[in-house]
Amino acid sequence: MQRLYDFLRRHPMWVDGFWAVVLLGISVLGGAAGERIGPWAAVLPITLLLSLVVALRRRMPERMLLLATAVGVVQLVTDVAILPADFAMLVIVYTVAVEGARWASRFALVAGLCAAPLAQLRWSNEQTGVAGDIALAVLQTVPFALAWVLGDSIRTRRAYFAQLEERAARLEKEREAQSKVAVAAERARIARELHDVVAHNVSVMVVQADGAAYVLDAAPDQAKKALETISSTGRQALAEMRRLLGVLRTGEHQEAGEYVPQPDVQQIEDLVEQCRGSGLPVDFKVEGTPRPLPSGVELTAYRIVQEALTNTRKHGGPNAGASVRLVYFDDGLGLLVEDDGKGAPHELYEEGGFDGQGHGLIGMRERVGMVGGTLDAGPRPGGGFRISALLPLKPAH
Repeated sequence: MQRLYDFLRRHPMWVDGFWAVVLLGISVLGGAAGERIGPWAAVLPITLLLSLVVALRRRMPERMLLLATAVGVVQLVTDVAILPADFAMLVIVYTVAVEGARWASRFALVAGLCAAPLAQLRWSNEQTGVAGDIALAVLQTVPFALAWVLGDSIRTRRAYFAQLEERAARLEKEREAQSKVAVAAERARIARELHDVVAHNVSVMVVQADGAAYVLDAAPDQAKKALETISSTGRQALAEMRRLLGVLRTGEHQEAGEYVPQPDVQQIEDLVEQCRGSGLPVDFKVEGTPRPLPSGVELTAYRIVQEALTNTRKHGGPNAGASVRLVYFDDGLGLLVEDDGKGAPHELYEEGGFDGQGHGLIGMRERVGMVGGTLDAGPRPGGGFRISALLPLKPAH
């Protein structure tokens, strides 16, 4: 039964054709067996045309409505009494209300409401009187009104579901677009993270390698210590890169424990010790009462210090020193990083950093902006560079 139902739904013309043949047969047999209802020269064409209306009602509803109306007028003029085939007029009123154009739907309503009164007026029953004719006309008008109301309600329901489907499709497209934007933002964040990891750790490794090569023969112990620093720094860089690149992997089930946590404020002291071990004097102080901060604020603070110390090491000169200050306020975290080296032109910071890839001061501003903070950076009077940031506990609205 389900297969038959699906087949009939896929072939509505066959269903309409079947009912047209049934209506034609009933009309012909009823006319042949019953009393004379009119001249056969008019009855037969009228029956055929009304059956055609049923057969083609879904393919061309507006044309079939006009055809049924014309046939009805001919039926009134030729004095052909009501036929079983006249049921096609009721069917076409319903069909046009469901699928036809708006003008056709209104026309079908008017034609349906006029059909019964005109028929009652044309073939009135003398025995019922005027009151009976009016009652019969009203009674016969009700099916046409109900057919139109039912068809119009189905049209409204279909339009509602179509609107829901369109809205769902639009929301799906918007969701896909938002996902693409989120992926792009995440890749940009990972690019900044990779820059920070590579720029800092590789610069430490280069400095330590140069120092080890210089004192290898004269001071093997210092060379060994430098190599150990290179080894630990390399492992740390690999751990962070593994965590970042793991985000880009798709289709693989990774254990969360494989990746190290993101750096936080507590690790700034380790970062400072690492820089001291690589030969850069750093003065580190914490003011206020340390307390847990939002992860975004902690990561931003760590990356700003890392970027600033890396640039000091790369461009501050051989005798450069730096200082790092963390200040805990009631509503945020203050950060000040200064160095007394020869520095580099401020334009290099604004152009995106010394690697030319857009991860210098612009990257810092992006990080600070994401947490709703402010950043002030520029050369110090007398030499060196200064970076000051204020990171609020809650992003600004």
